[in-house]
Amino acid sequence: MQTTTLRVSEPREILALVPHRLGFRPRDSAVAVSLRPPRGEVGLVVRVDLPHLADTADGPLLARTLVAHLGRDGARRGILVLYADQDPRGQDGAAQLAARHFREAAADALGDVLVWVVTPAGYLSLDCVEDCCPPGGRPLRDLDSTQVGATLVLAGSAVADSREDIARIRPEHGDVRRSVARVRRRWEHRCAEAVVAGADAQSRWREDSLAAWRKAVALVEAGEPGPGGAPWGRVEAGLADRRVRDGVLVALVPGTSDLPERCVRTVPSTPELDADLGAAMALILDPSRGVVPPVRATAVHEAVLEAVVARGRAGAQAPALTLLALLAWWRGDGARARLLLDAALDADAEYHLAELLDDALTAAIPPGWVRHAD
Repeated sequence: MQTTTLRVSEPREILALVPHRLGFRPRDSAVAVSLRPPRGEVGLVVRVDLPHLADTADGPLLARTLVAHLGRDGARRGILVLYADQDPRGQDGAAQLAARHFREAAADALGDVLVWVVTPAGYLSLDCVEDCCPPGGRPLRDLDSTQVGATLVLAGSAVADSREDIARIRPEHGDVRRSVARVRRRWEHRCAEAVVAGADAQSRWREDSLAAWRKAVALVEAGEPGPGGAPWGRVEAGLADRRVRDGVLVALVPGTSDLPERCVRTVPSTPELDADLGAAMALILDPSRGVVPPVRATAVHEAVLEAVVARGRAGAQAPALTLLALLAWWRGDGARARLLLDAALDADAEYHLAELLDDALTAAIPPGWVRHAD
């Protein structure tokens, strides 16, 4: 994985970094930033809704949870950045309450916490009452001219305008979707015929569905996704089958070779297959064996799944959306994972894999490589 090394030496550079780390420009938010020893390296960046942290009943507990997350990240200091509609100084509103809850929770573990505020007009220190931060704050253009901001833009980092934008998948136009729908219906009919024909026919249909996934990956890697139809309709229909879906899930993991094909072919399962599947999933889940997802391959897999959603039936994409959410969670992008998972559960409230991932996100369980790094 390629990384960009940044020297963050002053608060405005951290303020410039936060939207890039989140992937979007926060609004009405509180963002806690972990600073690790020995030189204040920026670590975990975690966002919550500002009203939740300000809530008099639940805010203190949420603040303690945030501090605990920073502690597990190795933080010795921290910064809180509040995104509010206006300069909150001199008011006893949500920003002041959120800052108070976080500072009280962090006092023992992190000491004095600097609190900065970003509004649509400027940025300021919450504690500044002198000329260092004029009314309304310093101009936001100062954040665009930092070394951090310039380095990240040159490295190809892009920031979405809103949290919702990081998971928005725009549908393809009608001709493409109609072409995909025709192929999907034929492939679903083939599946029904295979069920009648017996286990061997079902196994062949599943293998052919997985082959369609492999072809879709090859097309995206080559930069030629095609206008519609095959293989996208076959992939969409195939993902509705749990064994095909699981084969695709295994194909997302590096080094699994022919394991996805064995997964869809072998009925019933064998101890050897179960062991190999467990080892593959451990690369995502296990704290002692988890790996960072490969950047290029994961980007291709996400592009394929997004193409399936964009070309497929609206409101019926729980399998592809759940796999997209899993990839986002595995990369450590909790905000995107949450939005994609919500869309999957909207499509099918009882989709089991989505329910399992929802439990992990609700419990704030990170992927294995993050816990291994801790």
